[in-house]
Order: sequence, then C-alpha cells, then structure tokens
Amino acid sequence: MNLYIGHESQLYGVEEHRLVGGKGDGMRLYVINNGKGLELTVSPDRACDITRLRFKGVNMSYMSPCGYVAPAYYDNVGDNWLQSFTAGFLTTCGLQAVGSPCNDEGEELPLHGSIANTPCEHAYWTEEEGKLIVHGFVRDEVLFGRKLRLSRKIIVFTTENSFEICDTIENTGDRVEPMEILYHINMGYPLLDEDSIITVPAAEVVARDDHAANDIENWMHMQKPTEGYQERCYYHKFADENGRASIYQPKLNLGLSMEFDATELDAFVEWKMMGARDYVLGLECGNCYPDGRDVMRKNGMLKFLQPGEKKIYKVKINAIDK
Repeated sequence: MNLYIGHESQLYGVEEHRLVGGKGDGMRLYVINNGKGLELTVSPDRACDITRLRFKGVNMSYMSPCGYVAPAYYDNVGDNWLQSFTAGFLTTCGLQAVGSPCNDEGEELPLHGSIANTPCEHAYWTEEEGKLIVHGFVRDEVLFGRKLRLSRKIIVFTTENSFEICDTIENTGDRVEPMEILYHINMGYPLLDEDSIITVPAAEVVARDDHAANDIENWMHMQKPTEGYQERCYYHKFADENGRASIYQPKLNLGLSMEFDATELDAFVEWKMMGARDYVLGLECGNCYPDGRDVMRKNGMLKFLQPGEKKIYKVKINAIDK
C-alpha cells in the first residue's frame, strides 16, 4: 500500500467512458493508464480493439476520417467496411474473412470480415500484480453457418511500457470452419512521418502487386503526405518463429516495436499509405494475406479449426524511449 496516495488512479488505472454525439454516440471506452507513460483506449463495442495509443503524451496511432463509428452503422456489402474503418491502433480483421471481398465456395465474403464491428457480449477489467487486464468476449456465430468465439485479453503492464494482445479463438460448432485473422496495427503522425525509421528483419520481402513492385526498394522509406497516392503493400516472410517489426521517430526519440510467433502468425503485411490525410503505416501480423479467402484456399494458406478446437495468438507491443 502506497501511503502517499488516496486512490490508485493518481498513478495508474482504468476508467470507463461513453461517447456523446456523432456516429460513435453511446460507445463504451476503457481508458487505460499504466502510470509510466502508456495510455490506451480500448473499445468493447468494437471487439475490444484499441482505438488510441499514446506514449508520454504523444500520439502513436492513426485515426481515419471516419472517427468513432458504432457497430450499428456497419455495412457488410463489398468494401463498405471502409465506411466504418476507424483504424485506430488496432482493428481486428476476420474471423470469417480477411482482405478483398470475394466468393469462396458459394459464400459471399465482405472486406476484412465483421468481427471488428461486433460488440463484446461481455467485457470487464481486472487488476493483477503488475498488470491491468481488459477482458472481452465476442461471438461470431450464425444459424446454419460458422460458430466462432473470440476471447480477448489486453494485458497492460504497470512495471514496464508494454502491453500484450492475447486472443483465444474457439470453434463451438460441429463442422470444420475456415478461420482468418489479421491484426491491422496502424501507425500515425507524429510517430509516423518522412523521417520515421522502419525495421522489419524478415528473410524475404514480396510486393503484393506490380504497383508495389515498382517501388519495392523503398519499402522501408516513408515520405511526406502525397496527393493521389496509391497504397502499396509488401509481404514480409520470416525465417523462424521470431516475428518482429519496429518504427522509430528520431525527432521524438520515441518508437514502438512488436513481437509475435511468425510460425503461428505466418503472414506479415506492411501497408504503406502515404496519402494526404490518408497517412498511415500498417504493420500487420496475421495467419493469412489480405487477398481474399478464396485466394488463400487456392494457395494452401487458409487455416481451419476443427469442432471444439481452440487457437491462441499473442502479439506484444513495446514502447521505445531512447
């Protein structure tokens, strides 16, 4: 017990807020302060995704022009997902689909799936020794179709400037189900600008398309916001299980790094979008590439869960201060 304080919130803690006005009206938010410089905003009405990340008062993430959008505004037709793409620090893509809209074995699949626009059925937070933990439980279950459940923990450490996303995905149905997930992690200004240093120590870098291939030698170089910029995506392939990537802003002496098991999350995507106002860098680990579930099935990368099977994925984020 600290005799200098009246309440733990003087140093660290979790507060629950609600938004008022606009398309985000009524949405619940958990604002988490670890007492050492990290502040996260977690949205239980959006699958416990992380909408904001700040370190030492500096914004680390990207907020799209959509801003906060409640699930009621979600449109699952084609690429209309973009109309409710808040981005934030983390938007979870999946679980039935990731990437381009497609038809896979007779099932029409929307852009990036629906899980990010699904409210948690149950969400709460707990405190353990050296940890603040947000828990969220989301159903992605339909009649005559997939029955997948996501149990998420956002574990924020109070002894160091880092946090972990820990997801357990379970097939609660009686048939084998395709299951895709992509951690759409988005870096924004002022962490991101033309001076940012990007490091992805992969064994191989592959361009998603010819447009990206034309500039593949500059995959790690950012630029100023550019009118009419067309996104470029690069696929980074790691030689072993040690998946990692980082961004560092020399003007601020701040940055972020990420760690994950590259044998489980075996598809790492760099989304380079240097547009005017659409200025964001995605460093995204997942179990598939964003080319559509039909393409993943054809190239043998589509993952499946057996009835009753569970899969656990973990991504750790570390703040850099030097």
